[in-house]
Amino acid sequence: MSSIASKNKDLFINEQIRAKEVMVIGPNGEQLGVKPINDALTLASYAGFDLVLMNPKGKPPVCKIMDYNRFKYENKKKQKENLKKQREANLDIKEYRLSVNIDVHDFNTRVNNAKKYLAKGHKVKVSVRFKGRELVHTHLGKDVLLKFASSLEEVGQIEMQPKLDGRFMTMMLAPLKEK
Repeated sequence: MSSIASKNKDLFINEQIRAKEVMVIGPNGEQLGVKPINDALTLASYAGFDLVLMNPKGKPPVCKIMDYNRFKYENKKKQKENLKKQREANLDIKEYRLSVNIDVHDFNTRVNNAKKYLAKGHKVKVSVRFKGRELVHTHLGKDVLLKFASSLEEVGQIEMQPKLDGRFMTMMLAPLKEK
């Protein structure tokens, strides 16, 4: 038997509940005890709410009398808020990729963009990718990263020193703390 509730991962409500007896929790959180399903449905309809199956695995299953549409609305609102916070947390690190033999103009463009980003209070991750034989000369990549950091001294500071990881050398810059 496939029901709409199981497809949507929603909770079972009212007549969808198949248990004979359920533990009923009132609309204000008070426990009303173990009741036959018909009595629980009657209580919910008198209160003008829905009977929602909260814990189907409980002995007996736990149901709560509540306004189901409002409950769904508030849950959706919380999920959106959590997603928004998650996106904000991911936005605060910007990555810039440089190469060992980067041109002066490209270097300055990246420095200016990083300056704006650090001024907003975000962190910057700078990495250099070594191609082919460049891996032998990692000191050149480190020089590029340190030059990048020195160009941003007035707005940022090195949080993590340049570190080689495979073919990449990375460094983290953080905005200066306000005094």
